[in-house]
Order: sequence, then C-alpha cells, then structure tokens
Amino acid sequence: MPVIAHIMLALVYVTAAVLGAVALYVNGIVPSITAGIIGATSALALLQLHMVVSRASGGSVSEKDLLDIKQEIRKLTSRVAQNEQHAAELKASFERDIAQRRETILNEMRGLEGMIQNLSKKFETRLQSVRAQPTATPIDGASVLDAVKEALRENRVDLHLQAIVNLPQRRTCFYEGFTRLRRANGEVIMPAEFLGAAERANLLGVIDNMLLFRCVQIVRRLSERDRRIGVFCNISMASLEDEMFFPPFLDFMRENRDLAHAMIFELGVRVFNQRTDVASKNMAKLKELGFRFSLDKGDGLNFDLPELQAAGVKFVKVNVERLLEELTPGGERPISSITRDIAAEDVPAVFVRYGIDLIAEKMETEKSVIEVLEFEIPFGQGHVFGAPRPIKGTLQDETAPPPDFVRRVSAAAI
Repeated sequence: MPVIAHIMLALVYVTAAVLGAVALYVNGIVPSITAGIIGATSALALLQLHMVVSRASGGSVSEKDLLDIKQEIRKLTSRVAQNEQHAAELKASFERDIAQRRETILNEMRGLEGMIQNLSKKFETRLQSVRAQPTATPIDGASVLDAVKEALRENRVDLHLQAIVNLPQRRTCFYEGFTRLRRANGEVIMPAEFLGAAERANLLGVIDNMLLFRCVQIVRRLSERDRRIGVFCNISMASLEDEMFFPPFLDFMRENRDLAHAMIFELGVRVFNQRTDVASKNMAKLKELGFRFSLDKGDGLNFDLPELQAAGVKFVKVNVERLLEELTPGGERPISSITRDIAAEDVPAVFVRYGIDLIAEKMETEKSVIEVLEFEIPFGQGHVFGAPRPIKGTLQDETAPPPDFVRRVSAAAI
C-alpha cells in the first residue's frame, strides 16, 4: 500500500477518535479529561491495529510485536483508570469544600441573626423604660417664664460643649457652647421651651451674660493647654440690639480682649441677614476688639462673601445634607469677585479667599463624612464626632459666675 494511503487512514483514525471523545463529553457520559484520554487511546489503538494489519499483509507478525502491543494497551488502560480515580477524588474534595463553606456561612448568618435579636431586645427594653418614665408636664406661658426666672436667680445655668473638628484628621479645634437651664428637680429646660418666653420677657441678655461668663472662663482654661482651641459662643440678635445690655457686655469683652483669638460669637444666618443698623454697629465694635463671628443654620451657599468679610464673619455653618446638594454642577454658588463658573471642589477655596471657613454641621453618619471629604471642607460638627456634653461638675462650679455677677445680671429676672 502506498505511503499516502497509510497517512490518510491514520488521519481517518484520529478524526474518528476525536469525534467519539467529543460525543462522550457532550452527552455527559464522561468528564472532559476522561474523554480526551479515551480519544487518544482509541486513536493509538487504531493506529497500532493498522500497523499490525499492514505488517500481516506484508509478512507475518512476530510474537514480540504482539506482546509489545498488549503491554501498551495495558499501560493506556491503567492510565485511564488512574485518571478516572483522580477525577473522582477531585469531585469529592470539591463537594466537601462546598459543604464546609456553606456550613460556615450558615453559622455566621445564625450569629448575625442572634446579634440582631439581642439588639432588638435591648432597644425594646430601652424604649419601654423610656415610655415608663413619667413625662414632664409641658409648661408654657407664665409657667415657662417663672421656671426661667427661677433658674437664673438660682444660677442653674449650665454649659454644654460640642466638638468641632478639622477634616480629615478629626482633631478638635473648637467647641460650641450651648446654654441649658435646670429646674429645681434637676430636669433640663431645653432651648425650644424657654427661648420664646425669654425673648418676650427681654431675658435673652441675662441668659447670654451667664453663658458668656462661662465661655470666657472655659476659654481661659483651654488656652492654658492649647491656644489653638476656641469656643463658639451663641449670642442673640436681641442682645446686640439691647441698649441696656450691650454697653456692659462690650466693657466685659474689652477686659477680656486677650481671648479674641479663641472666642467666636455665633448668630443664625436668618437673623444676621435681618440685622438692624444698631446691631451692625455693635458687631463692628466687637470686630474692632478682634473678635470674630460665625453664622449657623445656613440653608445653601448663596452668601455674599464681601459682605460677610466686612462684618467680621470668619465661619459659616451649613447643614451637611444641604451642602452636599449644592456642591453639584449647577448648584448655588456664593457671591464673590470671581465671575467664572465655580466648580464644586473649588467652593471651599473661594470662601477661604475671603477669610471664611466652611463648617459642615449636623453630621450624623460616617457616610456624610466620606462625601464631605471629597470637597475638602475644612471643618465638621455633629453627633458622629460627639454629642453636646455638660462640662465636668467641678469645672461647672469653678467657672460659675460670682454671686455679685449673678445678682447684677439676674436683676431683670426678678
């Protein structure tokens, strides 16, 4: 037989073996590795058989040749068996691995479920205890005013502080002071309860005086440890417009002008925008002494920066959710000398250009912190950094106004 005929037949054998192996794998009879081995074995067997037949036609086949062929077939059969066993072991190992991982995940889910149930029970217990506590009888009108006057006369005026941190380091740079009045039984009178009645009775100046004295003492204590830390002291617009309150207030601040670097007077944005000429002049007098101002409760970024700079405003607080809404393309932008469109990431730099720092306030979650960091807002304030806390009891006593100061400023409360 010509050589080309042998080659063509060999190709036919190989093709048939490959097709057979593919058919076994496609029909799912054996795995891919086993199918490949079977195909290779079949092709080799067919080629060996072809050689035997060719030799038989050309002459007798020796016993040695037949023995060699049998040995090769035995080797190939053994290898196929070994590969099938190895494939079975791999399959069993994979199934064991999957079962172990499934059990681990189920255990973790059971643990999480238990934690959630415990937290739910604690929350329910806490809620029930709060509900079980006697609710304070709401007071209004004359009773509110009486409670405020009594707290002022008895010097039950406390100072709570909340940290203002720099970002992203979260180092405390300032504190904001909050006034809290207490009833005789120790119950706290929240600002929402007493501010309206106190304003109608012209007592805001008295409250501001009490807060101011404590803030001055706290600032002195903090300055002894770190001159970089300051205190934001809330002051009402009524106090800035009060002809009886402001002159002694200005004298007191003149005596403590060495604290101007660390005391910042805070006003609401709305009352600042509605300030009278008297208030503007009095703010200018405080500015001349070196004191600075902060505006809180900002609802957007549409500030007139040259106006704020002229008024001595150093800080502007904006609710973090509102701030992030405006720090987008097309959001509000401050009034400044920059005529081009200001990109969101450049807004804080524009404020700094006028000597004003932005503070993102009411930050309650870590998510809001991460979102604010993208825009390089310099400062943040909110419960995520710490809730307002009363100063320590000993410090409350040490920074309390002297009796003559209390008598003088609370005379209006009688």
